[in-house]
Parts: sequence; structure tokens; C-alpha cells
Amino acid sequence: MLSRLAEERATGVLTRERGVLYLVEGQVVHAESPATPGLDVLLTTRGALGSEGWWEAVSEAGAERRVGRFLVDSGRLTAGALELCHLGALYDAAFFTLGPSSGPARFRYGVAHWIGPVRPVSVDAVERETLRRRDLLHRIWPEPGTDTEPLVRTGRAVDSILPPRQRTVLDQVDGERTASDISLVLGRPGFHTLVDLRRLAAAGIVTTRSPTVASGPLPSGSLASGPDESGPAESGPVPSGPDGAGAPEASVPPPSPVSTVVAQAAEAAQASADPDVALLRRLRDALEAL
Repeated sequence: MLSRLAEERATGVLTRERGVLYLVEGQVVHAESPATPGLDVLLTTRGALGSEGWWEAVSEAGAERRVGRFLVDSGRLTAGALELCHLGALYDAAFFTLGPSSGPARFRYGVAHWIGPVRPVSVDAVERETLRRRDLLHRIWPEPGTDTEPLVRTGRAVDSILPPRQRTVLDQVDGERTASDISLVLGRPGFHTLVDLRRLAAAGIVTTRSPTVASGPLPSGSLASGPDESGPAESGPVPSGPDGAGAPEASVPPPSPVSTVVAQAAEAAQASADPDVALLRRLRDALEAL
């Protein structure tokens, strides 16, 4: 649908479940999503613009749809600063707007946003950047639950070399806030927060409040089915519960403690900026077995 609108050089607003895209002659000129702070929050929270300056611009130029132009003409922002911040907000909101959705998409012709023209972006560029961001998140940590569910700390000790940006995000994890909540509190782009949270999840420092425990047999290469370096692989069934039903005979050396595996896997994941997916799945299985 978005490609078709670009081909026909449509002007209006595309509405989806998690946000909206504004188009002018087939190019994206603005985007908004409740999953990430808007341009006003990004400008005022970081001190680039006072809140009174923002609301003055909306009051004076909103009806004419030239708020961006007013901010520059009044000397409150340079043209370069406005473009840079607006592009960041546009790509950020477009990422959430174009995410997987079960709801319908609607387009209303002729609708314009009151921010006015700043710097149009082609539909191809928006789609390319959205796909790049999805791929990056998957490579960091393949489980998407940290993007939308309430988050908690796992209790794992935090390394002293944890980057300040990740530590700031971690400070907001309280068992109730989601990634979007944390972005709004910090006045930070939503995608940047997702990256930090997925890195924290890959390091075993945060997880979702109610992690889903997979049922059925453990996959090949998991903690229970992996080879034991101290002896031959077990041929008996995997223990089925705390009563030890189905456990191997006493003559077979027991596997290493689960906590040891968790610590080793978590440290390996934290040391890598692009962790191995198999390692991460092993870490997840180990955490569930605790």
C-alpha cells in the first residue's frame, strides 16, 4: 500500500495500528507513534528547545502548518538542528508504525501535519531503514518480548564497565515499565531504548516480567541434551521433575550446576556485540530450568 501511494505521488496520512505516516506527493514528511517520544519531547527534554518556545510555535504557526519554519525563522532552532532531530523522530516513529500488525491500514487523502515541511524522505529510504533496524535487533537478541512487555532485573550482578547509556536505561527497569515507558521517561528515541534493552537481555541482566516457559522436550543442543565434557553422553531420559523421576543412574556423573552454565553463557553473550543465537537459546533454556 505504501509503495502504491508513493507511485501515485499521494498526499495524506497513512494510519496503522502503532502509528501514522504523513505523505506529501508520495514522500514521507512526518511520522508519529505512541511507542516513541514525539519531536516535541525529543527537543524539549534534551534542552535544544524550551517548552515555552515549542508551545509558542504551535500557537503562532500551527494553524498554518508551518511550525518547523517558525522555529527556524524565530531563531529558536537552526535549520540543521531541526532537520537532524526531525529525521531522527521520523525514522524512529516509522519503524514502529511499519512493524507487524493485525489491524487494517487506512489512508486519508489531503491530510497534512501542522509541523509543516522540514525534509521529505523517500518511501524506499524509510522501508530500507526499517528493515535494517529489525535485522539489527534480531542479531542482538532474537526474542522480541523485551520490546513490549514489562521488564524486570534478573538479579545478575551488573558489570562495572556497563556503558552509561545502558545503565541509565537499566535504572528505569522496575517490573512495571515497558520499553516505550522508559523511552518516554528519558525523552529518548524508542529504537535506541530497544537496542539497549536487548543488549541487557542478551547479557542476562533483564528479562520480561512473566517469561514464557516452553513446554515439551528441550531442543537439540540445549543444556539437557548437550555433551558432558567429563564423560560420555547420557543415554537415559531427561529428569521430568523435582522428584527425580526418569533421572539417570547414580553411576553416571551428574551434569554441571545450571547456575554455572547460566553465568558462563551470560558472560559470553555480554562480551559479544553480536551474540550467537544458539548460545542465547542455551542461556534461555538454562534460565528456565532454574
